[in-house]
Amino acid sequence: MDLTHFNEQGRARMVDVSDKEITSRIAVARTTVTMAPDTLSRIKAGTIGKGDVLAVAQVAGIMAAKNTSNWIPMCHPLPLTGVNLAFADNGTDELYIEGTVKTTGKTGVEMEALTAVSAAALTVYDMCKALQKDMVIGPTLLTEKSGGKNGDYKR
Repeated sequence: MDLTHFNEQGRARMVDVSDKEITSRIAVARTTVTMAPDTLSRIKAGTIGKGDVLAVAQVAGIMAAKNTSNWIPMCHPLPLTGVNLAFADNGTDELYIEGTVKTTGKTGVEMEALTAVSAAALTVYDMCKALQKDMVIGPTLLTEKSGGKNGDYKR
């Protein structure tokens, strides 16, 4: 297997996608924030002192997806055609964050989806840390992707 992110000298490089086909690409990632039941109840009730936690986390996730290439050195800057984050919970102590990212391009959006849910989870932590410092983020994982020469993936 060729290591595509190394040049002839064995140094890191951004992969050249010039000759790849433009296809529709979608990636979905998910993470969990585990917290005390009271913290989750207060998030859902909108009584966290810093404001609407889920609204701010949603915007943070979207902004992070759009800026992934600024965070991850070998990621290509991509024109995203859609970013959506959804929140759910288990009713007691887990908040689930799912991010879907879309583009039409020459490379996939897996990193953008993973970055989106990670930033959203970090925002939840930031907004709730005065109430609880021992929240746990993760696992964070890619749940599916479609498009590109490597085909579809579903966890």
